[in-house]
Amino acid sequence: MPKIQLPRVRIGGMSSDPMWFLEQHLFLQGCDLIAGVDEAGRGALAGPVVVAAVILPFDGAPRAYRDSKTLSATKRSELAAEIKLEALAWAVEFAPSGEVDEFNVLGATKRAALRALAQLQVQPTGIITDYLKLLLDVPLLSPARADASSYNVAAASILAKTTRDAFMVGLDQTFPEYGFAKHKGYGSSLHLAALQQFGVCLEHRRSFAPIALLTDGLFASTALG
Repeated sequence: MPKIQLPRVRIGGMSSDPMWFLEQHLFLQGCDLIAGVDEAGRGALAGPVVVAAVILPFDGAPRAYRDSKTLSATKRSELAAEIKLEALAWAVEFAPSGEVDEFNVLGATKRAALRALAQLQVQPTGIITDYLKLLLDVPLLSPARADASSYNVAAASILAKTTRDAFMVGLDQTFPEYGFAKHKGYGSSLHLAALQQFGVCLEHRRSFAPIALLTDGLFASTALG
């Protein structure tokens, strides 16, 4: 797999916007269709990991896309609609809780990322991820915090987050006792209290603590939902 080393000096000539910086490096290597990949939900106790892949037009123009965690829910929804309209290609894939338990969260995330890339309507000639190392036959950049330095990765972050949040809101209707619409499956005090009261449901990740402790019977409540 080709791997590109970023130089310490910035290369100019196409765009002065730092959010195109990583794309510019790949473009100078001959990549004209660059996909950003990012995920949501890796640290949650319940629900899927959702991975999105996005190819934006590489025109050097500024965008409002940023790391989804820095945006309000309303702004994320607005931008998600914009991304779907302007992207040359986009795809979203789920790694359900069972896959997370079987392959661990990193392995499941990589599997979903590869599925998302395979689902793109056009195939990328270069890829940027947020510190996700993938085995690919095209050039890959995978720096940490890429969602803060790449429009494509930021766009993928927004699609992954909005898709997963919507899924968890829907899941709240099936399992209202856990409050999934509020905490989206993360380990909030509300979620932990519900786990001790009601036990786990099918959407909980058995390989994650405290879920593993609950299913092993180390808490008072071990009921399965």
